[in-house]
Amino acid sequence: MLVLTRKLKESIVIGDDIEVTVVDVKGDQVKLGIVAPSHVSVHRREVYEEIKRENRAAAKPRVQNLGHLTELVKKGRT
Repeated sequence: MLVLTRKLKESIVIGDDIEVTVVDVKGDQVKLGIVAPSHVSVHRREVYEEIKRENRAAAKPRVQNLGHLTELVKKGRT
């Protein structure tokens, strides 16, 4: 992990097209401003993890759907 120290209004650049700026610091919270192209997804870690969980769940075959699919295939053969 790369650890950088930045002051208020200072930035880091990731690649050629992502910039992260320290916008505000209050107590133990830091507000970051992120400029990135629209094709780059930017999420908080907990949101990103939830998206991954939902995608894995959606990709799992459902047994009831497989039974229905089997019936449809059988009907198509007759």
